[in-house]
Amino acid sequence: MSSILTNNGAMVALNTLKSINSDLSKVQDTISTGKSVNSAKDDASVWAISKVMEADVKGFKGISDSLSLAESSLAVAAGASETVTDLLTDIKGKIVAAQEENVDRDKIQSDIKALSDQIKSVTGAAQFNGLNFLEGSDSVEVLSSLDRASDGTVSVSNIAIDRQDLTASKGTFGSGTSLNANATPSDTAVASAGNSANVTIATDADMSDNTISIDIAGTVLSFAAGDLAGDQDAAAATITSAINALGIEGVTAAVNGGTANQIDITSTRAFEDVSLSATGATASATEIAERAETIDFSASASVNDGDGYRVTIGSSSYSYVAGKGETMEDVAKGLKAAIDGGSVDGVSTSVTQDATTGQWTLKVDNDGSGSASLGLGVTGAAGGEASGGLFGLDTIDVSSKDGAKAALGNIDTLIANSVDAAAAFGSAQGRLETQSDFIGKLSSALKAGIGSLVDADMEETSARLQALQVQQQLGVQSLSMANQAPQSILSLFR
Repeated sequence: MSSILTNNGAMVALNTLKSINSDLSKVQDTISTGKSVNSAKDDASVWAISKVMEADVKGFKGISDSLSLAESSLAVAAGASETVTDLLTDIKGKIVAAQEENVDRDKIQSDIKALSDQIKSVTGAAQFNGLNFLEGSDSVEVLSSLDRASDGTVSVSNIAIDRQDLTASKGTFGSGTSLNANATPSDTAVASAGNSANVTIATDADMSDNTISIDIAGTVLSFAAGDLAGDQDAAAATITSAINALGIEGVTAAVNGGTANQIDITSTRAFEDVSLSATGATASATEIAERAETIDFSASASVNDGDGYRVTIGSSSYSYVAGKGETMEDVAKGLKAAIDGGSVDGVSTSVTQDATTGQWTLKVDNDGSGSASLGLGVTGAAGGEASGGLFGLDTIDVSSKDGAKAALGNIDTLIANSVDAAAAFGSAQGRLETQSDFIGKLSSALKAGIGSLVDADMEETSARLQALQVQQQLGVQSLSMANQAPQSILSLFR
């Protein structure tokens, strides 16, 4: 049946053309945007995933900027610490030169002062955007990553970079928990008198047949039969003279005033024990202890940031406050630098470690040129402000022989601290570079993932565009033919 009111063919052709036009519009949008999923209506789930990933990419861009800023700051700090190391090495050269007798120590001291001032200038200027890694001890947190869990929650990761204080700050002694138990002095006073042991000659009215050998500090003094004459007292006097004639540094002998057959041997060596043994006579000890008094630091106690120790010598006190990550070694060496810098007449120091227990010991000696005896004490307290890594730099003084000798031991500690700081900065730089490289690769991977989700396949889209354009032309022709079909009914009325 034919109808002029209802054209089914035209309706079908029209619906088909509408569908083709709709598909063609989508293809044209895809071509113009380059995306197959351009909005939530295109594919809600894919669009949501892509937007979350795009937000992460934006976040990683900020992280990359943060890492770049930290790298720049570290580059400045590393360069400064290396410069400080070079300047300290120059100072050591000056200190070595000051060990000679025939040099102008005052001029050398002026050079050291100029180099020290330059070091302070370097550490003060070593900042980037206001951040100075060479001052203070607080860590700096650098944003390094965004971590998205499987449930969608996001957390941030940071890289902690420790400051390396290369200032000469004295720090501030605290008033917190007592640390007195961690440091034990051997005596309450440091005196100039040496330590003694004795050798006793056995009673014998005729010593001519006796053989006696005495070993003092590795030097052997031997008496064969016939070398000694008289009784034991006369032999003691002969041996005493022979010991003194050896000229062993810091060692003297004298016949005991109350017991004539006893030889008192005294050592004034500051930081060295003197071995003693005898054959044919009796030695009271196997060694004569060093003159210096000792302060033993605990081999088991931990050292926390702000732990301070103070040594009192006579009426003066000398303090060192430990910083983050330091040990009893740093405490002992810091106190040595403090005491040496105080230039107490006749007082010298040394630091040693027991090879068996690992215990660190500060030794304090008094040669008596200032005072025959000085009080000695040590206290400790937590809660202070740490001394700088170059503590003692300000007090280096080579204008005297004793000062030059003390400075030679302390400068190596300062150089070691600056070298450690430069090494720490180098390690941190390497970590930041690795993280920055990883963030760059991760961002690229995320961008590629987003592209695989929403980007259009342009080859396929191009082919589909051509196909739809052909379909559109055919649809138009089909609709035209369907619209012409009712005209055939007119022929029935002719």
